[in-house]
Amino acid sequence: MTNYKTTELGKIEDLVKLENGKIFLHDALELSSCEISVNSVPKGFKVPFNHRHKQNEEIYLILKGEGVITVDGTAVKVKEGSAVKILPDASRTIENTSDGEFQFICVQAKANSLEQYGLSDAELC
Repeated sequence: MTNYKTTELGKIEDLVKLENGKIFLHDALELSSCEISVNSVPKGFKVPFNHRHKQNEEIYLILKGEGVITVDGTAVKVKEGSAVKILPDASRTIENTSDGEFQFICVQAKANSLEQYGLSDAELC
């Protein structure tokens, strides 16, 4: 057994061909602390429902394009380079307002569970 696991996503722009334009990494990498999805959606795409989470906050990292994340009825404009955190019980949906593809990464992790981060979780070896 190794101390790492890899997977190949291919080109992010090719994810648009997959169902819902996304790939989840939980199963592929056997993640134990979070869920990560890599997303590439076409012009005009909108998640057709609002949703919330029981425990997990979501962090959206916008890689390409522009969109709107609606949180509890408030439209938050996002673009390449934007990062947005949404608490678990907030209602949310996302849409592509670009003229082309909209690419983003979404990370889900249990709210208030992070005890160490950055250099506080590191040691030289």
